[in-house]
Amino acid sequence: MLGGLIGLGGAEFRLPVLKAVFGYPIRRAIALNLAVSLLTLVAALTVRLWVSPDPNALRPLLPVIGGLIAGSIFGAWFGASYASRISVAQLHRWVLFLLVGIGMLLIAEGVVPWHSGGVPWGLALRLPLAAVAGVGIGLVSSLLGVAGGELIIPTLVFIFGADIKIAGTASVLVSLPTVLSGLVRYVRGGAFEERGDLGALILPMGAGSIVGAFLGGVLVPYVSAGALKVGLGLILIISAVRIFRDRH
Repeated sequence: MLGGLIGLGGAEFRLPVLKAVFGYPIRRAIALNLAVSLLTLVAALTVRLWVSPDPNALRPLLPVIGGLIAGSIFGAWFGASYASRISVAQLHRWVLFLLVGIGMLLIAEGVVPWHSGGVPWGLALRLPLAAVAGVGIGLVSSLLGVAGGELIIPTLVFIFGADIKIAGTASVLVSLPTVLSGLVRYVRGGAFEERGDLGALILPMGAGSIVGAFLGGVLVPYVSAGALKVGLGLILIISAVRIFRDRH
């Protein structure tokens, strides 16, 4: 519901729950988060394409979307590989840093108007810029197990001047291959050797996320988006510090 209310997949809030409530080790929690994110993204894309009033509205953004996807696939693959090699304490610090950063970004989005004409450059410069941004988005996605919409949407709006509603659909298109790339890397690294996770957590939590996202979308007209983002940003920062802070 939180994801549906603020226009994200909710994975940034799911990770602390997987760690603190279900007690999963951090690497396994990240991999499971990616798997649930993938199910949520498939459902979100299906709904968005079905209700889209203009299927051609994405066409001007396709080169930028392609650049973001190319960079994010590389970043997600590298990020998942990096997460499997570093110590648990280092991974905790990275997760804490990134979650606090996302919380601050949510607060900023809640108080800063969404208006930007985008960079005044041609395609020759916009494509490399999209690829570089994609690498960073992919890294964050695979290190946290998130879809990356909290970074993709501001990138499309502020850097490339996309309409906020179109950016939401474009974000899902970029997130799908990004999450899939990170997920494949985690599978190859043995993160899903426990087959019971599929039926015990991934499928039910994925189904719950889809239903919750729909309910959150229904509640959007009745909730102040700005105040909600500020409140949720604070909650995310506090929960991240409490759960992932190194206490040695």
